[in-house]
Amino acid sequence: MGKENSSYRDSLATVTSEGKRKFIYPKKPKGKFYNLRNFLSLFLILFMVGVPFIKINGHPLMLFNILERKFIIFGLAFGPHDFHLLGLSMITFVVFIILFTVSYGRIFCGWLCPQTVFLEMVFRKIEYFLEGTPKEQQKLNKLPWNFNKIRKRGLKYILYFALSFIIANVLLSWIIGVDQLLVIITDPPNQHLTGLIIMLIISLVLYFNFVRFREQTCTLVCPYGRLQGVLLGNESIVIAYDYNRGEPRGKFNKKVGSDLGDCIDCKQCIDVCPTGIDIRNGTQLECVNCTACIDACNFVMEKVDRPKGLIRYASQTEIKEGKKTGISTRIIGYTVVLTILIALVTTLLLNRTDVELSILRTPGIMHQEHPDGRYSNIYDVKIINKTFDTFHATLKLENIEGEIKVLGDKLVIGEQEVKEAKFFVFLEREQIKQLNTIIEIGVYLDGEKSDVIRTSFLGRIKDAKKEK
Repeated sequence: MGKENSSYRDSLATVTSEGKRKFIYPKKPKGKFYNLRNFLSLFLILFMVGVPFIKINGHPLMLFNILERKFIIFGLAFGPHDFHLLGLSMITFVVFIILFTVSYGRIFCGWLCPQTVFLEMVFRKIEYFLEGTPKEQQKLNKLPWNFNKIRKRGLKYILYFALSFIIANVLLSWIIGVDQLLVIITDPPNQHLTGLIIMLIISLVLYFNFVRFREQTCTLVCPYGRLQGVLLGNESIVIAYDYNRGEPRGKFNKKVGSDLGDCIDCKQCIDVCPTGIDIRNGTQLECVNCTACIDACNFVMEKVDRPKGLIRYASQTEIKEGKKTGISTRIIGYTVVLTILIALVTTLLLNRTDVELSILRTPGIMHQEHPDGRYSNIYDVKIINKTFDTFHATLKLENIEGEIKVLGDKLVIGEQEVKEAKFFVFLEREQIKQLNTIIEIGVYLDGEKSDVIRTSFLGRIKDAKKEK
């Protein structure tokens, strides 16, 4: 690969040889991919801010209340009773991430990750607007604290903290719901002092991340970057430098012909990189696939009248062999597993009901005979309410004349509640024709029939025989 600098293999681009932090001042990208990322980032931000305000039947479209174990995904309510569904969904999501990474590398990091979206498309833009180009930012950083520096930095820090506070509140609305968030905001602060302190801590963490920590979140904290080292293969699509075409690199000179490759060693791909790496050294841990180097290189290639795509989305095998690669066995295996998991989750979701009902005759207890000539059996009813609504349940005999008497209070099932109760079924002796009489019990929720459950009524067959 020409003038290969192997130091990138044992050090981070953001750390000096003395072990000190090296701050990155990337140039503002421009180009086709950057414009696409702008549109996508705008959509993602609007989605993040707008979704908590969308409601279906009075409930949020999306809710992830981990503390109270309440989840709503596209209007479907999930609670502790759906743990198996949530577990399978998480496994499916992890397999999807694995398959996606094996096939397309870290495209999620560059296009969809909230860290990249907010840092590159919001906070970095504010920095460019207030402090200017990377060179102007570095110059400002070296200046003493005069009025101009205090004005620019002060305004930037105020905007950064305000945005961090807003982001923290938006994240909270996904957890507790926008209605509860508005209550907390409008109430006096002393009524929610603990929540306010937690919110300020989260805001400060976000503020520190976007002001100082920045790309370190991707290179040091996020486990996904290290995971890709295990998942990526030679057939994975990553942002790659075509060293066959680019090497040997050298300065561009129109007047002098040479045997140099297409790379003119302008270092624009390094200047725009938000993690400070040289993509020409190959796939690296710090690369978040943000495509800034592709846009920068394509712009330079246009200027020197050479084909675009010196840096592009490609697999290592494609770069090495110069031809498109097929689907690997590993990708086929992951796809099969993912398809099975998706089919299983889909089947469970389609067969899932908002309310689960079960009625069983209480074991170990025989029938009871009453002075008025009626027989009774005692039953256990269990109603699982998977929604965030409250239901009033009533029980009725559907196929036979008789009476149902619920023990205790009325059957009122709160949101995400499991209600268990006992009830008696009374039948006239004339209606009992055999030892086990099949009865149908209708369960009505708020007056609407929810289900009809068949069970048996135990009687005394000899009494029926005497009457005959």
